[in-house]
Amino acid sequence: MRRTSLAALAGAMAVCLASMPAVAQSVPMPAPKPPPKAATRPSPPMPIGPQGLPNPVAPTRQQEAMVSPGGATAFDAKQRALIERANGYFAGVQTLVGDFVQVAPNGARSEGKFYLQKPGHLRFEYDPPSSVELIADGDTVAVRDNRLNNQTYVPQSQTPLRFLFADRVDLMKDTNVVAAYSDDMFATLVVEENQTFAGTTRLMLMFGARDFQLRQWTVTDPQGFDTTVAVYNLDKTKKVDPSLFKINYERFLQ
Repeated sequence: MRRTSLAALAGAMAVCLASMPAVAQSVPMPAPKPPPKAATRPSPPMPIGPQGLPNPVAPTRQQEAMVSPGGATAFDAKQRALIERANGYFAGVQTLVGDFVQVAPNGARSEGKFYLQKPGHLRFEYDPPSSVELIADGDTVAVRDNRLNNQTYVPQSQTPLRFLFADRVDLMKDTNVVAAYSDDMFATLVVEENQTFAGTTRLMLMFGARDFQLRQWTVTDPQGFDTTVAVYNLDKTKKVDPSLFKINYERFLQ
């Protein structure tokens, strides 16, 4: 599987195809017409880079060192409170529309728009020159490249961010939270997932320290490559067209 597909999946919350290469399949498909996009984007509530876009914050060595070997069993009351706030945030989201900026492991930046509707539906559209789209329909995550005219599938249950699709979220029970800490800018949770054959995937979720709104996440794949995504212009009230989450399986089923 190509590294570009891995980065695209990481950017789309159903992250880290690198941890499950054996289950993916690529098949040709007709290139669909993408839905219309907004003409303008307001200024994002994130650190701003030179082009006026969010500037994703890379994990520091100090943050990486804060991962607790004891995991959840070593958390104090303040850390558990952070985790509960994250549970409340995810449980309170039924639909979410916004923009994103992604930084791939090689430093390449891309941007686009995403749509989330619970349970289990997600779409990430990458702006040109990227030709990638990601769609989750409740059972499967499909990454399609309209330029190459192919589509890659991964079971949704095998994605590290699968808990975002659930109506009810309990990070302490449903995931392996290994760190929780905050500073003046961010509240951060780190989740690890170990797979017997693929290795360990690490997910770092960062929320605004004051409003506790999701700001970005970083996925570290089993090979140690980081993909960071910053999200902004988030709207929890906008209705989402259900057709955005339809995966074209026709060529695959023939």
